[in-house]
Amino acid sequence: MEKKTIVLGVIGSDCHAVGNKILDYSLTEAGFNVVNIGVLSPQEDFINAAIETNAQVIMVSSLYGHGEIDCRGMREKCDEAGLKDILLYVGGNIVVGKQDFSEVKARFESMGFDRVYPPGTTVDTAIHDLREDLGVAEEALGA
Repeated sequence: MEKKTIVLGVIGSDCHAVGNKILDYSLTEAGFNVVNIGVLSPQEDFINAAIETNAQVIMVSSLYGHGEIDCRGMREKCDEAGLKDILLYVGGNIVVGKQDFSEVKARFESMGFDRVYPPGTTVDTAIHDLREDLGVAEEALGA
């Protein structure tokens, strides 16, 4: 069975690399093909990488608090690029300040994100959700 491909990166002017490396390692170990575009990545880099690699998921992280601004319009750009079925995940410190996460989640879902994670979410949670959303059994990934 072919591995599912995830485009992973840190969006916007954010240069937080540690979490990105942890996600890359953990997702790879879980059996996914990870295309890590790194930090300081504009939306277009995520979308171009997804097109080039025929990815099933774009996973966006942001730690500097401006994720809401950086992610605005991403679903529409994906749709325009022919990626209507791609899953969009986002997580980290994606808004400025302490805000009610249920409201934050609703805002990102209204922007077209399929999964929205608060700060402190474990990688295992994301791996579980990926397997569920992609319909992939743990054994199929070689985990």
